[in-house]
Amino acid sequence: MGSNTVDISLACADWARICPGASGLARSAAELAVARAKAALGLAWQEPVELGIILGDDASQRRLNRSHRGRDAPTNVLAFSAWEPGARLPPSAPVLLGDVVLALETVIGEAAEQKKPVADHLRHLTVHGVLHLFGYDHVTQPDAALMESLERSILSELGVPDPYRDTMSSIEHAAVQR
Repeated sequence: MGSNTVDISLACADWARICPGASGLARSAAELAVARAKAALGLAWQEPVELGIILGDDASQRRLNRSHRGRDAPTNVLAFSAWEPGARLPPSAPVLLGDVVLALETVIGEAAEQKKPVADHLRHLTVHGVLHLFGYDHVTQPDAALMESLERSILSELGVPDPYRDTMSSIEHAAVQR
């Protein structure tokens, strides 16, 4: 049994200037999210998982959002899953989960609006994206409640304050989206 692999790609160099240590923060958040998601889902595989975290910018995020979701605007985080929950796992091969892509300018703007450090928002969105790779979503209120609860628990372990305490929760967001 090997260890999980989190590849960090600094596609936008401004991340290092604006959020020193961004790569390490994203890595530690992703590693903990992987461990907690596997435990929460009762996944007992022994094979390691691989995923990528791409620290990008709004321009590239807008292109991805347009081509994959039909929305011509940047968004804070996109998750591209390469693994189908419930799929048969290959023997002793790493499970490729997919990629999480974050947009710097949107992350900065949201952090400022929510009066929180960029580093905390980066870790929150990294955890959020990794949970999407495991099949979690926030389309319905019950699903949103489950995902939000796991996010809060993971972020608490990372020392990040509850991101939903003073903002619209994902549960409320799911209701508004309908």
